[in-house]
Amino acid sequence: MSGGAILIGAIALALVIGYLWYATIVARRNKVTEALGSIDVHLRQRHELIPNVVRLAGRFMEHERGLMEAVTRLRVQADQALGGGAGERGRLFEVENAISREVGRLLVAVENYPDLKSDTQMLEAQRTWTETEAQLTAAQRFYNAAVNQLNNAVQIFPGPVLARLAGVAAMPFFKAEAEARVAPDVDRILPSAADAGLKR
Repeated sequence: MSGGAILIGAIALALVIGYLWYATIVARRNKVTEALGSIDVHLRQRHELIPNVVRLAGRFMEHERGLMEAVTRLRVQADQALGGGAGERGRLFEVENAISREVGRLLVAVENYPDLKSDTQMLEAQRTWTETEAQLTAAQRFYNAAVNQLNNAVQIFPGPVLARLAGVAAMPFFKAEAEARVAPDVDRILPSAADAGLKR
């Protein structure tokens, strides 16, 4: 085999590898886009629930007015970031983590208002919120797995060169805040046995 044939074979192999890597980057970018679409659906559902939760809570929780206003402001910020492009994703994820934290505080505060806690509309809103949060958590896991694969393909050579050609960049992970990773204080959330009438 001549040196020319070896050279041509090496160039052909490099082109095939480059094409396959390029196709992998594009496929993984598309997977991230699909995952983002799922997250966006759940975020929009969550944003639609916030006014109902705040309105219901507002009927009983006059002392929590500041917390309810903070939740409402965060929803507006999240809606604006959700309408933004890919560059707004990091900001959107920060605001969404803040929403989780503040609505969590609001739902814990509901426990201090027996009339609100037993209100059927509030119970339904809490149930729907919990379901939406569970769906969002699943979508976040899918998104983070897709981002991990994309970022690996983009950051490992020859990924950086091919990603530039494809117009693809590394994407941010959707991380829970440190507070969200800590197990909840059940004593603060659940009524005591005496409050529930279970004391013997």
